[in-house]
Amino acid sequence: MKNTSVILFALLLGAFGLRGQGSPDYGSGMKINFNEKGSKYMRFVLWNQIWARSIDNNPGTMVNGTPSDNTFDIGARRIRVLAYSQISPRYMVVLHFGVNNQSFVQGGGSGTAGTGGYGAGKKPQMFFHDAYSEYALIQPAKDKKFSMSFGAGLHYFNGISRMTSASTLNFLAVDAPVFNWPLIENSDQFARLFGMYVKGKWGKLDYRLNINKPFATSLAPVNSTTDAVAVDNNGDSRLSKGGYAMYQFLDQESNLLPYTVGTYVGTKRVFNIGAGFYNQPDGTMSSLNGVKSKHDITSMAIDAFVDMPIGDKKKNMAITAYTVLYSNDFGPNYLRNTGIMNPGVADPAFTGTKALAGAGNARPLMGTGSIWYTQAGLLLPKNSDAPKLRVQPFVAYTMKKLDALPAAGSYFDIGSNFYIDGHNSKITLQYSSRPVYSTKDNISDYKGEFVIQFANYL
Repeated sequence: MKNTSVILFALLLGAFGLRGQGSPDYGSGMKINFNEKGSKYMRFVLWNQIWARSIDNNPGTMVNGTPSDNTFDIGARRIRVLAYSQISPRYMVVLHFGVNNQSFVQGGGSGTAGTGGYGAGKKPQMFFHDAYSEYALIQPAKDKKFSMSFGAGLHYFNGISRMTSASTLNFLAVDAPVFNWPLIENSDQFARLFGMYVKGKWGKLDYRLNINKPFATSLAPVNSTTDAVAVDNNGDSRLSKGGYAMYQFLDQESNLLPYTVGTYVGTKRVFNIGAGFYNQPDGTMSSLNGVKSKHDITSMAIDAFVDMPIGDKKKNMAITAYTVLYSNDFGPNYLRNTGIMNPGVADPAFTGTKALAGAGNARPLMGTGSIWYTQAGLLLPKNSDAPKLRVQPFVAYTMKKLDALPAAGSYFDIGSNFYIDGHNSKITLQYSSRPVYSTKDNISDYKGEFVIQFANYL
């Protein structure tokens, strides 16, 4: 029992990047110990990610009643609090709450439009992201190859890919590409579902499996006489199943908490390959010639992740790379368009050719078809005059081949992280380019978006 407690505590220190990606001065962070050894504790993590952006809007965009080709805004991508406690090595409880996507025109909790105390962008509603309890059935230990824990609640032990359970504290790029959460805010609650899961390790194999009850969706399908188009409508939703496993060839990553790391900033030697899946029977519905049909949702992915130091140890350079291929089936011609913190709505007076995806920074996010995503970053050598300040340029590329869009779309991101104190304090700059579809067969233009992110966590 004594050795197990020490192992679990060491895993905790790595679970949110305390040793791997944060400041070396951070230690165990904001932690309340209930015994002298620190094996019984409660820990808090606080973070925010503030964005300042310049957005090239899609054609036909109106922002707060004003036709706008370009919008500058400042808003909160995430404001979060996480607390977790382990009094016994056999069980733990995790609570994670906060707000997301609050801008000058959206994100308010009570109001939907206009000015006043509860305007559309004011007083956002906090909600729980994670709220679950976990029990160690077979505890991790140095002399055991196999471990297993069982959990239940609103959880993030997702299937499909590594990025489907990505930590938001240590992205390589400014953010996730969002299609890594294919159910986001439709049949899940900000990438979480109520359900049960098992997770653990078997030698170098890290695994997680879940069974969940998806949130109800009820979009009415538009009847078609030619091609059926599926929409989110699951009725009395049937249970979903999901899972993900990755083989860890080099250093072993912690799985105490569900969150996977985006970049270790040169502190680990990691090479993993993984595969995962998600299935929900009767998750969508379409209507063809007045006949309504139900369709299963099935998503599968394979991926690989590498993060390791290169060259002279004193220079502490490192590479980070991740690639993933998704195959998604949401039913015939399913297509979802959205944009992160989208400031725009459709301008009813616009007479030109509007973007198929809609106004603002909307783009075809996901749909039935395949998506390939790759990102890579290079941690530049240390500066002896300012050893804590690190620079990490990165690039990312996405190729989407969606059934509802015969023309495949390419998306590009380029930027750099400027680490002031590891992931505990950093500034990220990124420019992104997205295709604009004017019809289902035609990419008429490309639009850009420039983001500066100010991120801190304690």
